[in-house]
Amino acid sequence: MWWLYIIRCADSTLYTGITTDVQRRFTEHESGKGAKYCRGRSPLKLVFKQEFKNRSEASKAEIRIKKLGKREKLALIASEINVV
Repeated sequence: MWWLYIIRCADSTLYTGITTDVQRRFTEHESGKGAKYCRGRSPLKLVFKQEFKNRSEASKAEIRIKKLGKREKLALIASEINVV
């Protein structure tokens, strides 16, 4: 299974990614070994995750979400779909 996740950084920006293990990947981001974008933006908070059956579906969802504006992303995080 693949997961799409969104992290809220300390500066209120949102980072979106995909992984097979959300907790492992979040820990990597927190330790500075994840995406460069998250480095220096601690503390981080996992605010959204959604499961997909394969990498292709997760990647397509990631692309769609990255095209959204911040207001739309916040609405998604607040929605019932959110499984965090």
